[in-house]
Amino acid sequence: MGKSGGGKTSMRSIIFANYSAKDTRRLGATMDVEQSYVRFLGNLILNLWDCGGQEAFMECYFAAQKDNIFKNVEVLIYVFDVQSQELDKDLHYYQSCLESILQHSSQAKIFCLIHKMDLVPEDMRDSLFLERQSILTNVSKPLQCSCFRTSIWDETLYKAWSQIVYQLVPNVKGLEKTLTNFADIIDADEILLFEKATFLVISHCTRKPHRDARRFEKISDIIKQFKLSCSKLTAAFQSMEVRNSTFACFIELLTPNTYVMVVISDPSISSEVTLMNIRNARKVFEKLEKDVSRN
Repeated sequence: MGKSGGGKTSMRSIIFANYSAKDTRRLGATMDVEQSYVRFLGNLILNLWDCGGQEAFMECYFAAQKDNIFKNVEVLIYVFDVQSQELDKDLHYYQSCLESILQHSSQAKIFCLIHKMDLVPEDMRDSLFLERQSILTNVSKPLQCSCFRTSIWDETLYKAWSQIVYQLVPNVKGLEKTLTNFADIIDADEILLFEKATFLVISHCTRKPHRDARRFEKISDIIKQFKLSCSKLTAAFQSMEVRNSTFACFIELLTPNTYVMVVISDPSISSEVTLMNIRNARKVFEKLEKDVSRN
């Protein structure tokens, strides 16, 4: 949810409908509520409600449609346009959403996206985000909210949405434990598990620290753009290997619904051995994925 023109439909289209950032320019305003079903990890169905942000619709949500919209909500994502000149009104509507959530879905997770951060001068972004985060944390009480800075023009969108879908994946801790065991067995520095369609990170294991804290979302963004380029040439992305003198990186299809990225710095481990290990792990992760979907 969020005000009209805030970028809600654009980010949904980029993450779930394979739009590029440039393609979103042709999207029109959302009227009332657009409901869509997204298949995630095979059998997990995400029911997304994209709510139009015009004032007439917002008032309607909190009156006639309150019971329909706010019941059985798992996650509320509220999008704030960082350049909005009506912050007080934005906060008023946000608090109205929270009141309805408390009444109908008190266990829902709350995420606030401070959006269009690319329009803020770079030297002001950190301070402005921290200021808005502090305001939103206070007005959200007694509920807790997680805040992210986002833009459709860089990888920040993938960081936010990876954290959001992470909250929705059943038995994600079991998935992480299996990934950690796999990393230990093959002596990997790091392993990431991506959802196939969106290329959002759903689990990871890091055995050696890395200085770039934003590397996961950068990889999601780069590979998603590469996949879009492949599709324009009627080709499908299958796998990738990058190797130099200090490390080797493999991105392979792991299950029908996931890709895995394996990073190894031990030069004595050959590509053939790593690829064989990934193939051998497929049955384990396919079974785990089916169990996750059933839950």
